[in-house]
Amino acid sequence: MSKIVRSIETLPGNQQQSPVVLGSSDSDDANKKLPWVREEKVVRYRLKKDKVVTQAELVLDQDLLERLRAEAARMRIWVKVKKLGVTQRVVDEIKSAWETNELAMAKFDLPLCRNMDRAREIVELKTGGLVVWTWKDSLVVYRGCNYEVAKNSGISNMVDDDIYGIPGEELSLFQREGDRLLEGLGPRFVDWWMPKPLPVDADLLPEVVPGYMPPSRRWPPYGRPQLKDTELTSLRKLARILPTHFVLGRNRRLQGLAFAILKLWQNSNIAKIAIKWGVPNTDNEQMANELKRLTGGVLLLRNKFFIILYRGKDYLPSEVATLVSERETEIRRCHLDEESSRKKAADSVHIVVDPSLNSSKTGTLDEFRDIQNKFGGLVKGKKENELQLEAEKANLERELRIQERKLFILEMKIENSMRELTKLNSEWVPAENDADREILTDEERECFRKIAQKLRSSLVLGRRGVFDGVVEGLYQHWKHREVVKVITMQRTFTQVIYTAKSLEAESGGILVSVEKLSKGHAIILYRGKNYRRPQKFHSENLLTKREALQRSILMQRIGSLKFFAHQRRQAITNMRSELEQLQKSEERNGISKYVNQ
Repeated sequence: MSKIVRSIETLPGNQQQSPVVLGSSDSDDANKKLPWVREEKVVRYRLKKDKVVTQAELVLDQDLLERLRAEAARMRIWVKVKKLGVTQRVVDEIKSAWETNELAMAKFDLPLCRNMDRAREIVELKTGGLVVWTWKDSLVVYRGCNYEVAKNSGISNMVDDDIYGIPGEELSLFQREGDRLLEGLGPRFVDWWMPKPLPVDADLLPEVVPGYMPPSRRWPPYGRPQLKDTELTSLRKLARILPTHFVLGRNRRLQGLAFAILKLWQNSNIAKIAIKWGVPNTDNEQMANELKRLTGGVLLLRNKFFIILYRGKDYLPSEVATLVSERETEIRRCHLDEESSRKKAADSVHIVVDPSLNSSKTGTLDEFRDIQNKFGGLVKGKKENELQLEAEKANLERELRIQERKLFILEMKIENSMRELTKLNSEWVPAENDADREILTDEERECFRKIAQKLRSSLVLGRRGVFDGVVEGLYQHWKHREVVKVITMQRTFTQVIYTAKSLEAESGGILVSVEKLSKGHAIILYRGKNYRRPQKFHSENLLTKREALQRSILMQRIGSLKFFAHQRRQAITNMRSELEQLQKSEERNGISKYVNQ
């Protein structure tokens, strides 16, 4: 009973709370979280975009709108809107569908399918109807209750409203500033597929502007007109968030667009031009080159969607350019006045010179010319020959020194390669043939040769030659069959025989024959009647696989170096013979200025 009472007293609810001392282990344990207690996760939900109130919801009754949407959901025939946008053909097809039905369905392709709100505005603008239902890339247009009366007055009433939005819609500061920036540059592109403001339609601008000239450019002293990489990156990041200023679908004759870009550059450093979708034969490279030539700007970006031009560090606004040109004209006029006054002052001063003081020609240019005219023709021919011989001899001596230097480098390379090859050859000790080996009869050799010819498995010998891996491969073949066929691609027959003798000595087998194949040779080896599989496959007297490859590379390198060294020696010999002939010709002419080397 006492044990039960003590266990009840020790329950957590009946324990007396002891004071907590700072720094004690009990307080630390109390602050620790239990393993099954999870932290509360803070989930940040994305704010849902406010639903845009359409014109149909403002005008139509709720019952009529629900009925139209129910009918629109069952429609399966639509008008295809291609990349060019809502063209006149699309508008005509929608109106022809309205003749038999009060609803018409349109299905959009790129790029308008990415912004269906903008597609709805364009359709309502051009057709005069009301969009009552939207689903993915499709929308249904209602012709209206009084369609027969007002079917031809839809576009004219809404063109001005489309630039600034739906009546009653509040434009953001970004849209208002964009409209203010593009005001006066040209007509807007109504079929714009991205958010507002609407850009300027560059195809409607004039092709040729009378008297157009590229702007004058001046960069400050000690300045650099080119953009650095960091500046280019920052300008591209800035252009990404800017609104699109122009939409272009024409490759040539862009003076009107260039003139509008110059007007834009007075308020903005960057001009952002979009390329129209679906327009055939558009070439963004030709567009960019034409605009660079007309405006002199810096191309920041060019792809199949956008062309971005920067006005440049050396750009001068029209007012500043006018002031600079006026100042230069004034300075030039001042210089001309100073020069004319200087000439008048020089003409007014007369200096009298006594001709008797300068009558002698000694040490003058006239004396030198007289001597040249009198004696120059005697040594002219000899001097030309001497100069030609000396120039040819100097060229030969210089080329000879170059060739000797190259030959010295080749000889040093050959010496280093020979030293490395000697070191590798010292590690390779070829085995000697066993004097007491088996003897095969002619019948046995012929039998083993026919067996080897029928074998499908073979051992291929590469550029490394005979090394420990090849001998190990022979032993692996001899484990299952008596005869092994080794294929080598060596060209000369003496090398093939040397390889066959080496394989016979290293493996302890018997050479049966060497057969000529269509490509290479086949070496047939017999393991012997008293063959016993060795306990250790690797031979200590042979090279490893890596050392054998290094030896093969060194041998190939030495051969090529010796070939090039022979060519250098032959060239040096020819040059020395030519130099001796030149020296003999100089001696015959009585000109010996050089000592024979």
